[in-house]
Amino acid sequence: MQSEDATSSTQPSTSLAGLKEKLADDVTAATDTIKEGADTAVEKVKEVVSDQANFAARQVGGVATALEKVGAELEASDQPEVGRYAKQIGRSVQSFATQMKHKDIGEIAVMAEEFGRKQPLAFLGIAALAGLTASRFLTASAKRSPTQATTRASPATPTKSSATGGYNG
Repeated sequence: MQSEDATSSTQPSTSLAGLKEKLADDVTAATDTIKEGADTAVEKVKEVVSDQANFAARQVGGVATALEKVGAELEASDQPEVGRYAKQIGRSVQSFATQMKHKDIGEIAVMAEEFGRKQPLAFLGIAALAGLTASRFLTASAKRSPTQATTRASPATPTKSSATGGYNG
């Protein structure tokens, strides 16, 4: 009977060890799956941020081109000195836009800081232009009050005296 008791006492410990091992395997598998999901999410975020950075670089390049054109027009008109500054700012901004491409957001922040130190006039010009653009966008997209819309849309109605042909002066 002792051999029977020894067998029955080792069986629960064996099954407990197997259960612990299975649980450890399941935890490891779950951890690996979570890590893979997190890695995929991080890659997606990096991809989106990279796309946004490239979009921002194109937008900054467009601003630079506009500054250069304005500078050329001012140079040709009666303000050649202001035009020359505008063109220089445009070239600096264009260089910055080119450097922005294919950089991550942290690198762009460092670049912007360095650009602000090296080209303070251009940096302030971009900041002012960005503020003006944002202001115009917000003003243009603001909802108009209903009274303004009705006043503009209502046709002119003839007055009584003009309908009868009388002089109203």
